Amino acid sequence: MTSPGGLRPILITGGAGFIGANLADALAAEGRDVLIYDALLRPGVEANLDWLKRRHPDRISAVVADVRDTAALAAAAGDAAAVFHFAAQVAVTTSLVEPATDFDVNLGATLQLLEALRRRPDPAPLIFASTNKVYGDLADLAFRREGEAYRPADETLHRHGIGEDRPLDFHTPYGCSKGGADQYVLDYARSFGVPTCVMRMSCIYGPRQMGTEDQGWVAHFLIRALAEQPIAIYGDGYQVRDILHVADAVAAYRAALARIGQVSGRAYNLGGGPANAVSLRQVLGAIRDLVAQPLDLSFHDWRAGDQRYYVSDTRRAAADLGLDAPIAWRTGLRDLARWLAEARGLVLPEESAPRRLAASVSSA
Repeated sequence: MTSPGGLRPILITGGAGFIGANLADALAAEGRDVLIYDALLRPGVEANLDWLKRRHPDRISAVVADVRDTAALAAAAGDAAAVFHFAAQVAVTTSLVEPATDFDVNLGATLQLLEALRRRPDPAPLIFASTNKVYGDLADLAFRREGEAYRPADETLHRHGIGEDRPLDFHTPYGCSKGGADQYVLDYARSFGVPTCVMRMSCIYGPRQMGTEDQGWVAHFLIRALAEQPIAIYGDGYQVRDILHVADAVAAYRAALARIGQVSGRAYNLGGGPANAVSLRQVLGAIRDLVAQPLDLSFHDWRAGDQRYYVSDTRRAAADLGLDAPIAWRTGLRDLARWLAEARGLVLPEESAPRRLAASVSSA
C-alpha cells in the first residue's frame, strides 16, 4: 500500500491517537509519507485524523482497522519504510476487567506485527511504545514525604531516577501484556535481526491529548478543571511522575528511527527526568492557578499497581539519541491548557489572576 505521495510510507499504528498524531504531523511536515493504522475506537481520535488530513492532504493516508486483524496489519506493514507501534489497550483498569482482550491487543498483535516484518526480505525498523509499568510498583524502594511530594530515601535515585538496569517486574494484566511485548520487540532484534527499539514511557502530555480518568491524567485534570467538574484522585496525591511534553517525546521517537543502526535492540526510559518530576498535588496547584478558580477534589483508594514514585533516568536516552533538555513542566502545562481551552471555545484567565487564590490544595 502506497501513500498519496507515491512513496513507501512510515506506518504508525494507533496513529490517530495522541502521540501518534503528533508524530505523524511532524513526519509529514518534513515531507515523509505517513500511513495511519487505527481502529478509531477512542473518543476524539477521528478529529485527530481529520486534522492530519487537512494539514497534509498529500502525505497522510489511513487504514481504519483493528490491530487484531492480522491480514490488514500484515498488508500495512508489508510496504512500510518504518513502523512506530503505538496501538494498544492503554488502561490498567480495563486490563483487570478484560485481561484476555488486553493480551490480544497488546501482546498478540505486537507479535503478529513483528512476524510480518520478519517475513520481509528487508525488515523495516520498528520503534515500540512501552511503559514504565514494566518495572512494577517499586514497592521495594523507600520513600518519604517532603511537602507535597514523595521523595526517594536513596539520594542517587532522587538525583537521577529509575534506570534501564532496574529489574523488570510485571504487575497487572496491562503490565504483563506491555512488558511481554516489550521483551518480544527486543528479542526480535537479537534473534532475527529486525531493527527494533523500545521506549519505556513515563507520563506524556500535550496538545491533542484526550485524557480520561484511566489514562492521560494531566489532560484529564485540565479538562475537568476547565469544565468546572469534580476531579477524583486515587491515592493521596503525593505520588510523583516525571511528565514529558509530547514535542519532546516526538523528538525522541524520530531520533530513534534516525539512529536505528546504533540503537537497535535497546530499551530507553523516556520521561521528563528529575527536572520535571512533579506530584499530582503540584500539578493540580498549577492547574488551579491557570484556571483561576478552586478545584473540586475527592480522594479514593490507591489503584492496583500504582507507583508512589516513578521518575525516569533519561541519561542513556539523552546520550544515545542526542536529545535536548526537555520543556519545563509548567511551560508545557500552559501550552496544553491553552490548546484545550481553545478547542472548547474558552479563554484562559490572565496568569496573574490566580495568584490571589489560596495556595494550598485540599488535603485527603
